[in-house]
Amino acid sequence: VGLVASEAPSEQARRVFQTYDPEDNGFILDALLEDVMKALDLVSDPDYVNLMKTKLDPEGLGIILLSPFLEEFFPEQVQETFAVYHYNGLKQSNCNEKVMYVEGTAIIMGFEDPMLQTDDTPIKRCLQTKWPYIELLWTSDRSPSLN
Repeated sequence: VGLVASEAPSEQARRVFQTYDPEDNGFILDALLEDVMKALDLVSDPDYVNLMKTKLDPEGLGIILLSPFLEEFFPEQVQETFAVYHYNGLKQSNCNEKVMYVEGTAIIMGFEDPMLQTDDTPIKRCLQTKWPYIELLWTSDRSPSLN
């Protein structure tokens, strides 16, 4: 038994994905999908990449989120994901003081994964009372506020 375990495919995928997401937003531009797929030795034929862009970005936003990417190419590694929505009716707690819903993706892992460390906010800490190994990926530039 070695002291260092080999990197799991999903961990490698997260690491490679994050090299194309240096600001740690939880997504990449769809134009980078082919590069990520090549870096992971996935099929990167242009027609297939375009098919995956459509599947991973059905709304045509021009971004590929980490969670759907991992679910598509490494489904055995991700245990559960679901959409989360946050609403705070206080104007001062919202971006540009515009009250709105913030959408995100919750990823429930069966173990703590240091490769996927998102924010440490009150929302996350609250959800950790039910799911200790939850990570939240928000579609906005900043994590939503509870106050």
